Amino acid sequence: MPKTEHWSWYVEQFAPTEQHHHAIANVLFSGRSQYQQIAVIETPIFGKMLVLDGDTQSSARDERVYHESLVHPALAGVSERAEVLILGGGEGATLRETLRCPDVKRCTMVDIDGLVVELSKRYLPEWSEGAFEDPRARVVIGDALAFLSEDRDRYDVIVSDLTEPFPDSPSHTLFNDRVFSMIKARLAPGGTYALQASTASVHNAALHCKMARTLRKHFAFVTSYFTHVPAFDTDWAFLACSDRVDLSALEPAAVDAYCARLRGENFFYDGITHRRLFSLPRYLRRMLAQSGDTF
Repeated sequence: MPKTEHWSWYVEQFAPTEQHHHAIANVLFSGRSQYQQIAVIETPIFGKMLVLDGDTQSSARDERVYHESLVHPALAGVSERAEVLILGGGEGATLRETLRCPDVKRCTMVDIDGLVVELSKRYLPEWSEGAFEDPRARVVIGDALAFLSEDRDRYDVIVSDLTEPFPDSPSHTLFNDRVFSMIKARLAPGGTYALQASTASVHNAALHCKMARTLRKHFAFVTSYFTHVPAFDTDWAFLACSDRVDLSALEPAAVDAYCARLRGENFFYDGITHRRLFSLPRYLRRMLAQSGDTF
């Protein structure tokens, strides 16, 4: 008979009746910061994983699927890309993807949890690939709400890589009309705001639709897109918001021309992938069209 492996397990609770399990090969770090529980683990399938408050943030095997989807559609869809602001993104992978674009002259990243940043530098250096040391990077350890209140710069693209706005999350205060108005005020004319926007499967898309409905009060174009992220074990959604640009209408040739300018090769995103990201299933289109709760 084949030998049976005895594993410890990381259990991610999606809902009271839904759990996802990952075997743990090694625990590199487990502890708590001022803001959240943090773990860096190694798993047999997905390699290293960052876990915050019991939720998977990214894995070595497929983090580029998530981060390329979050960053590049917004950058591809604007004509000016010199100034970019990232809210969250402590692993450094969102910063990495942004700085792969040579048109970016400065990228400001604001994350409240300095311990996540330091642990990512120590245990997950392949996530950032030197982005923290790039002279174009301005890394601010602090509250994104305070930064938005005090900052007066304008940005061509703003990317939100915050955790989901659950009541016990550090990001909870950053999903409301006041904050979205502040974000819009920091966008340059023609700019785009892209954000990770929760799950999009048929059984768990309600929070995503609530986000979209709220943002429609602030932007002319609020466009949903999604892809399956294997380490998350679900379809993951994003939103692209602008007063001038509907990213779903971006032609594949324009996307490929943008991608050709990037340093290094993409793992996931190109013109064909862009079309797939924005091709929503009927159930999600219907949910997004319905009225309902907002933040």
